[in-house]
Amino acid sequence: MNFQKILVIQTAFIGDAILMTALVEALAYYYPEADIDILINQNNQSLFADHPKIRKVRVWNKKQHKYKNLRTLIQQVREEHYDVVINCHRYASSGVITALSGAKLRIGFRKNPLSLMYTHRLPHQMKAGVHEVDRNLLLLSPLMPGEVPKQFRKPFLYPTARDYDKVKVYQQQPYVCITPASVWFTKQFPASQWKKLIDQLPFNGNIYLLGGADDMAVCEALAEQSEKVINLAGKLSLLQSAALMQQAVLSFVNDSAPMHLASAVNGPVCAVYCSTVADFGFYPLSDVAAVVEVKENLRCRPCGFHGHRACPEGHFRCAHDIQTSQLLEVWQRVLSESKED
Repeated sequence: MNFQKILVIQTAFIGDAILMTALVEALAYYYPEADIDILINQNNQSLFADHPKIRKVRVWNKKQHKYKNLRTLIQQVREEHYDVVINCHRYASSGVITALSGAKLRIGFRKNPLSLMYTHRLPHQMKAGVHEVDRNLLLLSPLMPGEVPKQFRKPFLYPTARDYDKVKVYQQQPYVCITPASVWFTKQFPASQWKKLIDQLPFNGNIYLLGGADDMAVCEALAEQSEKVINLAGKLSLLQSAALMQQAVLSFVNDSAPMHLASAVNGPVCAVYCSTVADFGFYPLSDVAAVVEVKENLRCRPCGFHGHRACPEGHFRCAHDIQTSQLLEVWQRVLSESKED
């Protein structure tokens, strides 16, 4: 099959947009002559600056005039005359865009309320061990037979030369990255726990704290407690953060977007899971990756898919019962493997 124009839609969170890139990479490989566009949430636009596999980034501004902008997007998509629209998003808003796109092939998940207007509806398999990347890649089955090769079953981002230049100043010696914050309280390893790790980590290099402008207070409080910690929250873009994580000895993260940033540049990563679990299918995909979680089988865990503003049980044991020694074991294992290489 020959396709001239393909649109991929994912208007959810940053992590979801990053995981969508595996599908984009596979499309670019199998259909090198096709123009591939994406449609994303406004907040995620910076991730795709100068992306070599994407022709056009369409943006939905949901913060101002959300539905007026939606109508405009639908019109723009119809005028583009796409051959294929692939929707990785499972909710009605993006379903409307797909259903009314006018594309010959309209592909998405059955869970989308508008999927009855698609030409192809695929299951979104929430099964243990099935990664979100593989769930997205299933959407390619109407276009190509067989399983997508392993090389494409991870996210891909492309920091620019400017991004790498920006972080060179922080790379004069070996370093560790920590992203201590998360949008959801119950997905965020507590500051007191991060401090234990920082205090006990047998490492003489710099420890960089990463995050957005909203994370500056959390990071600054940690930085004030240790001379070897440098707060970079709010100082680097998403792609610059990825460029820094790529060459880190190890990045410690929550179950949140920075985990996927590290995976998208194949940076070594250790992900700490509090209220959520890796079986949801959002675990790290770097070649060097580890998951740390509470050892006890708590009856209340997981307590939700996305997390909560507070622990529903009031004790937050899924975070506080994780031992610093568990993270240090990962550290030692990564160092041992790097020496072997």
